[in-house]
Amino acid sequence: MLDKLPVSVVIVTKNEEINIEDALKSAQMAQEIVVVDAYSTDRTLEICRAYTDKVYQNHWQGFAQQKQQAIDYAESPWVFILDSDERLTPSLVEEIASTIKDTPYQGFYVPRRNFFLGKWVKHSGWWPDYTLRLFKKDKGHMDQRQVHEKVIVEGTTSKLANPIEHYSYRSISDFIKRMDKYTTLSVQEINKSAIKTNVFHLTIKPLAMFLKMYVLRLGFLDGMNGFILAILYAFYTFLKYLKAWETLR
Repeated sequence: MLDKLPVSVVIVTKNEEINIEDALKSAQMAQEIVVVDAYSTDRTLEICRAYTDKVYQNHWQGFAQQKQQAIDYAESPWVFILDSDERLTPSLVEEIASTIKDTPYQGFYVPRRNFFLGKWVKHSGWWPDYTLRLFKKDKGHMDQRQVHEKVIVEGTTSKLANPIEHYSYRSISDFIKRMDKYTTLSVQEINKSAIKTNVFHLTIKPLAMFLKMYVLRLGFLDGMNGFILAILYAFYTFLKYLKAWETLR
């Protein structure tokens, strides 16, 4: 049997029974899997405990704080952050094993192969979609922000070649539900800045988002999925600025 990698795969959950088992299966090569659950009311905890004894519960504090809590529980020298709807690929596992044996880097960006409505989106700015996920525990921490949280690494970073797979948005309804949640969180970031929402943000910004995804980032090559995504993200942009305007009235 192959030795486990000296990596803690950390996952935060809340009612993820649909996604979580495949994520856990993909992470079995890790020395440990750490789960921080926000008091799920479905079978999430039951499923997680079948794969790891490192399952903790914490009331939801926001994405960045929940993930930092999971990192703090990790005991391996390396940490890999995995979302419930993501999967480590066998080729990525092999690359991690060979890379962390002797590396001068403190962190690594990993490409994500994003799927939308069951189809890999190869353009639209969705590939390769590098995100920093693998890092030395004593060199990385979460940037504390409400949305689009990211890892801050002290030291040099590099990129891995092999991807994780991301099965986002099971349906249009799923996208819209999450859009409502994430745009509300984005408002807090907008209001912290000096930005004051005006007609420009409600008209030009959404149009620019559509053109960026569909034209500049070749979303038209993704067929109908590319068109739908460009429309949805344009509306996402409109909605977050509309909510920001509403809160400052």
